[in-house]
Amino acid sequence: MIDILYFAWVRERIGVPREQVATDAATVAELIEELKAREERYALAFSDLRALRVAVDQELTDFDASLAGAREVAFFPPMTGG
Repeated sequence: MIDILYFAWVRERIGVPREQVATDAATVAELIEELKAREERYALAFSDLRALRVAVDQELTDFDASLAGAREVAFFPPMTGG
């Protein structure tokens, strides 16, 4: 099982702030494909990966990052600041 956290508009589109998922995905990209296949709300949330960032075990990473040994994946929009 892996904990998945959703933040900001990603959470709003999916409808939950976090969930535990059993997955065979080897990478973040594979996990996203599994999630998109679940329901329309996931497909909508992950429709434009350019608008998303991901962290694996609280480290910012890319979508091709390995999930081997990972306990947590977080999805969120890019940070803006001023």
